[in-house]
Amino acid sequence: MTVTGAPAATPPLAARARAVGGSPVREILAVTARPEVINFAGGLPAPELFDRDGIAAAFRAVLEEEPERALQYSTTEGEPSLRSGLAARITAQGLPTGPDDLLVTTGSQQALSLLASALIDPGDTILVESPCYLAALQVFGLAGARILPVPGDADGIDPAALEELIRTERPKLLYLVPTFQNPTGRTMPAARRAAVAGTAAQHGLWIVEDDPYGELRYDGDRVPWIASFPGAADRTVLLGSFSKVMAPGLRLGWLRAPGALRRACAVAKQAADLHTPTLNQLAAARYLDVLDGHVATVRAVYGARRDAMLAGLADALPAGSTWHRPEGGMFLWARLPEPYDTTALLRRVVEHRVAYVPGEPFHAGEPDRATLRLCFVTQTPEEIAEGLRRLAAGLSG
Repeated sequence: MTVTGAPAATPPLAARARAVGGSPVREILAVTARPEVINFAGGLPAPELFDRDGIAAAFRAVLEEEPERALQYSTTEGEPSLRSGLAARITAQGLPTGPDDLLVTTGSQQALSLLASALIDPGDTILVESPCYLAALQVFGLAGARILPVPGDADGIDPAALEELIRTERPKLLYLVPTFQNPTGRTMPAARRAAVAGTAAQHGLWIVEDDPYGELRYDGDRVPWIASFPGAADRTVLLGSFSKVMAPGLRLGWLRAPGALRRACAVAKQAADLHTPTLNQLAAARYLDVLDGHVATVRAVYGARRDAMLAGLADALPAGSTWHRPEGGMFLWARLPEPYDTTALLRRVVEHRVAYVPGEPFHAGEPDRATLRLCFVTQTPEEIAEGLRRLAAGLSG
């Protein structure tokens, strides 16, 4: 058969792919990747703090002692040695957990995608913080969810506002980063966590509790996971990651969930990648023996860098600006006075060889255009001081 004329166009992308754009933060990072730019925009761990020798030793030991296993396919749920070590670690931090309660994922970002596949149908309503972790908004948007922000304050979402939204909107799940939240750095107090757990139990709501930063605490006392409060055990999914405490290149995360949901996520993972790389899992399982010492080193350095940024903010930001002092994590959130628009200002600020992330894309609802996020862990105190001087010059014009 001979085809004449111009070929027909290919079928369009799926509606969900057409509706959801790329990450504004990734696009900002591409623009600001020049080495002369002091980049407060990223959420990257400090590369000089990676335990290269310790991680290399773990990989060598695995390849020398069990190469056939390390280079072979593994189970979808994850390597037993890693799940056992993780379960012991979580239990020691106050949440009794067995290996079979866990599913190892290729980064905690995959855990969000698996949960979206297992829980969300197009049109389902989900509730989030305002502002919210940007990549979670992407995942839920790609799943076709209707995303609504819950009003809150410096302590996180307001339980009374949450209850009202549950009654009027009938959401399926609530997504939270309650400890050192991205982007604000705030931490939800224990009493409010208990109230959120009780509301979810009363009204029938899944809670997704994302905790990638919890081990990076510099001040204060640890706050229990929402998953540990009465009424939350059968409806809370806890997510964790090794990206911030070990190395993001390993792409290792995990989820702890009630049995039926965990099994549904395992089926979704089989369709996605069969399993997380075996070699990485076995090396991480060995590295767990020395992880606490490494985390202590990272905490000391990051805490000093947080203090350096806090010390310089008053001179860097316009009069009338406000900001939150995080007890841990990687981020500091600031609000400039009206009529500053941090999205519009970014191009001018980058001309001064410094960068931040505007607050606008972190909002599921009406954005606050006067806000910005600064990451304080990637630069030294001296680089932070210079970056803040450049920021002051850029903001002042």
